[in-house]
Amino acid sequence: MTAAGAMTAAAPRDLALSLVSHTNAGKTTLARTLLRRDVGEVRDAPHVTEFADAHPLIETAGGERLVLWDTPGFGDSARLLRRLRHASDPIGWFLSQVWDRWRDRPFWSSQQALRHLRAQADVMLYLVNAAEAPEAAGYVEPEMEILAWLGKPVVVLLNQLGAPRAPAVEDAELARWRAHLERCPLVRAVLPLDAFARCWVQEFVLLRAIEDVLEGDLQARMARLLAAWRDREVGVFEASMGALAAGLARAALDAEPLVEGGGLKAALRQAGAALGVARGEARTEAAAQQALSDRLEAGVRDGTLELLGLHGLGGSVEREIRARVADHYRTHLRLDETGAALWGGAITGALSGLGADVMSGGLTFGAGMLAGGVLGALGAAGIARGMNVARGTDRSWVTWSPQALDRLADAALLRYLAVAHFGRGRGDWVQGESPPHWADVVGAALAPRRAELAQVWAQRPMPGGAPSADVAAVAARCGRVLIDAGRAALVRLYPVAGKVFDAPSDARA
Repeated sequence: MTAAGAMTAAAPRDLALSLVSHTNAGKTTLARTLLRRDVGEVRDAPHVTEFADAHPLIETAGGERLVLWDTPGFGDSARLLRRLRHASDPIGWFLSQVWDRWRDRPFWSSQQALRHLRAQADVMLYLVNAAEAPEAAGYVEPEMEILAWLGKPVVVLLNQLGAPRAPAVEDAELARWRAHLERCPLVRAVLPLDAFARCWVQEFVLLRAIEDVLEGDLQARMARLLAAWRDREVGVFEASMGALAAGLARAALDAEPLVEGGGLKAALRQAGAALGVARGEARTEAAAQQALSDRLEAGVRDGTLELLGLHGLGGSVEREIRARVADHYRTHLRLDETGAALWGGAITGALSGLGADVMSGGLTFGAGMLAGGVLGALGAAGIARGMNVARGTDRSWVTWSPQALDRLADAALLRYLAVAHFGRGRGDWVQGESPPHWADVVGAALAPRRAELAQVWAQRPMPGGAPSADVAAVAARCGRVLIDAGRAALVRLYPVAGKVFDAPSDARA
């Protein structure tokens, strides 16, 4: 044997997954979602795909490949089945015929699909329209009988499920289809996998089901392919959490200086701003808040675009942030030492009813615990001097409150779930409302980690530090929280996700 022949003989055969269904059921759309790139042609018309097309889905370092085939859809399945039932060798007879591509398009398309399935498929992935009741999908039964003649395992995928719903609702629909198909022995699994709104964890369930239906060397090869897929997807997850953590850290350290004056007039204006009665300072604060909000919105937009890139999606990002963090600005007002004693004596009574707490760098009004009493005239100057000098604070600023940052952490995980469930077959990214149950899932995932986040917010450096180093340090701490919470959220939505995260070398452990 020549060297070239030896290399060819040693090269492992591709494992072939073939998408098959009634015509116009969404095979090419699902292929785009699984492959995370645009392939084929998508139109709302029958027989858009005319020939079987192969696309690599997963590849190991050793060159083993899992290939996804998009095939022509079945046409008039009932008429085809009647013909096949009268032949002693149904598939052989059918494939030996020459059908007219233009005059008998349904039969011609069915012939192309069956020719491919017999020659190439290791596992057939059969799509059904889950928007229909199982009893109403009359094409399913004859097509199951046709596929049975091929003698190859079938995994049924429920497509067109709509937006993600509560697990109990989806489980009930899945149970209906499983009960309907249990009399078909070739059907080895029935799984949800919507081309528009699937999660990568559901792809893991599919790949593991494929491994289950294979035997011997093919099963061992599929196990290696599944491990390669797992490494890739967990890498995307961790990179996504890193991108979100970096954005959260930048927001936590962002600040906008306030315009200040000196003397008693400025001190009284500061006090009035804290009480909400100083119109001139309020306008200055509003401008600072606007600048802070603009930077946050730009940061969220850039972070979301990075998420889309990691998940093989394109599209624009809608404006969504200001409403989520409205009224969560935190204003740090520097105490003016020149008028601190008079200022302290003048507003001691007002402070009795004002929420105030001592923060690193200044007094924070309007967002803290009730301080109760007072900066008296004798002690005010000393406190002001100690805070401003010891903390190195020589100006006032607006920054995000811990409450706002907590909400941004929630929003970050919700945004991740939205992107992770957005199938490329749907087209470019479009921001939509998250399913209601996701908010509870994210809240529960973050609840045991709130104290750690509170420490991060409390210990964040104030303006004037080394921005790059500070952002990296805060991002590292936020990243650990988001990875843990993101995993917990996925496990709450898909309990099998625990197997993905807990088995780095063997996803089936």
